[in-house]
Amino acid sequence: MSSPAPLSHPLPEPLIDLVAQRFRVLGEPMRIKLLDRLREGDATVGELQQALGASQQNVSKHLGILHAAGMVSRSKDGNQVRYSISDPSVFELCDQVCGGVRRQLQELEAIVRPA
Repeated sequence: MSSPAPLSHPLPEPLIDLVAQRFRVLGEPMRIKLLDRLREGDATVGELQQALGASQQNVSKHLGILHAAGMVSRSKDGNQVRYSISDPSVFELCDQVCGGVRRQLQELEAIVRPA
């Protein structure tokens, strides 16, 4: 698999808008929780609701937003709908952010910890 061509800078406005939209989608804690749970495997709304302790309406609303953004897909399983990750690259971004937060916390700890 070849890597994508490097982007030209400055970034074109339509691309900036798309990137900002993706960050807005990921800017909601419940959506991060849903993606994190779906990382383990596909699940129904009921299974996600139980795992996260959230209401059915809340889970469904956020899954709809993730689906519209192309981050999750859904498929019929009898009379239920199962959700799964459709864009695994979202985890690369999450891992990058988690690594940055971890480094920042280590730096803060080093500052406040007595020598």
